Amino acid sequence: MKRIMFVCKKNSSRSQMAEGFARRLGAGKVFVTSSGLESSEVNPHAIKAMADVGIDISDQTSNALSEFQPENYDAVISLCGCGVSLPTEWLTRDIFEDWQLDDPAEQPEIFPRVREEVKERVEKLLAKLSL
Repeated sequence: MKRIMFVCKKNSSRSQMAEGFARRLGAGKVFVTSSGLESSEVNPHAIKAMADVGIDISDQTSNALSEFQPENYDAVISLCGCGVSLPTEWLTRDIFEDWQLDDPAEQPEIFPRVREEVKERVEKLLAKLSL
C-alpha cells in the first residue's frame, strides 16, 4: 500500500480536498494523510465543495506536518508552492511534486474550479503510483 502526504500552508482547503479525493479514488490501495506547515481547521467551503461531488470530508482534521515522519510516506505533494519551505527529508521521498494551485480560502467562488484541478492531479498521481 502506497502512502501519500498532501501538504499545504494551513491544511484547510486544497490539501483537505486532495486527501478526500485520494481516499475515495484510491480506496484500499493508498494510505492518505494531509498536513500543513501549521494546522488550522478544515474550511467549511472545502467541505461544501467536496459534498457537492459526493465526498464527505467533514470528519477530516487539520494537522501540522511536524506531527509526522517523512520516512512513513512514499509520495509528498505540496499543493501551494510551499515545497521550498519543507525540510529536506520531505523532498527526498520516492515522489515529490509541488502543484502550486490557487488558494480558494480567500475566494470562495473559485472552490469548484480548484476542486476539479485537485481531482485531476490526484487521478494522475494515483496513475503514476500504478494504482
